[in-house]
Amino acid sequence: MLWHAIAPVRRYTKASHDVVRHPRLCSDAKILLLYVQGLPDDQTHLALSEHGRKLGIKGRAFQRAKEQLVLNGFVHERKAPAERGLWVTHQLSSNVPLSDADALVVWREAGVGEESSPSVHFPTVGEPGPRTVGHQLPVDEELGKNSSHPPTEEPGVEPVVELMPPQEAEAERVLLSLRHSHRQLHLGVAEARSLVGQAAEWLRRGVSGGELRRVLSSGLPSDGVRSAVGFLGHRLVQKMPEAPAPEPALAPVPAPVPVSVSVPERGAPAVAEGGEVEALPPVLPVSAATRYVVPLVTCQGPGSEHVFRPLGEETECPDCQQAAAWARWAERRAADLGIDLAEDAAAAVEAGRDPDGWRSRLAAAAAAASEGSAGL
Repeated sequence: MLWHAIAPVRRYTKASHDVVRHPRLCSDAKILLLYVQGLPDDQTHLALSEHGRKLGIKGRAFQRAKEQLVLNGFVHERKAPAERGLWVTHQLSSNVPLSDADALVVWREAGVGEESSPSVHFPTVGEPGPRTVGHQLPVDEELGKNSSHPPTEEPGVEPVVELMPPQEAEAERVLLSLRHSHRQLHLGVAEARSLVGQAAEWLRRGVSGGELRRVLSSGLPSDGVRSAVGFLGHRLVQKMPEAPAPEPALAPVPAPVPVSVSVPERGAPAVAEGGEVEALPPVLPVSAATRYVVPLVTCQGPGSEHVFRPLGEETECPDCQQAAAWARWAERRAADLGIDLAEDAAAAVEAGRDPDGWRSRLAAAAAAASEGSAGL
């Protein structure tokens, strides 16, 4: 590699090789440090970020360069109280690494951060003036009483509170909450009120508040939003969803027809058989919606007389039907085993209700038949 350099005779800055060849400093940090070293005295009051902005080092690149300079001891910062209760940040830049103790010595020699005496400041309260006394009080005021009265209100006049419908109130809350999603969509109360009507129409068309917030705050322009009111108003109009289709009208339900039931009056006389007149018992009014109750029917099955309430046209109760079914099964089983049951059906049914009836005899006969076949 050939090397050719012409030493400048003016407007140059001496740079140490320790800075130029520093392994832990990036190029932006080295350029910023060399730029600050060559500043004239009338520009040393500017902050380090202002010099970086002049060099085109901004944003994350400046933060990275400054962090490297601070970690390696080339830049030091110190906060000190200033006048009128404010704080100011002083920056120290050097072309050689300095420790915190060395930087503190430089701060003290320069007199940075030293609080001035209170007597140096000009008093802000002003100089004392003569005391004014002896003036006569107004006629309508008395000594020792407070003459300030609040403005009187007309009796019976109450402040008018504007009540908004639920959908418009929710739309206003959604519009005012957009500032938390994006700072560019910050709306004032008056600006949000101007867009409430359009936003409430979204809610009337079935859009939820969260979905409305997502549509308004997503897909913002890359160059930013210049007017939040204009941008949101345009988006509310252009992205308005379709109105829901009207529901089909339902056929009117016919009114129930009242049913008149002629009921004899309470205690009215009635003619019995033989021409004698007898008084009817009190009869309660019968309603048209009274539930129909199936009357009781006498069971046609064997055994003692008993009644039941049928579900259809059956003539036997469920117990008799089950006993008859067991009797028919026993007859078929006896025929399969070749056993003759010398009992009629009614007796078989009655015996089936007894624990020692046809079931036990059928089991004994089946056992005897099995033993006989084994003996053969």
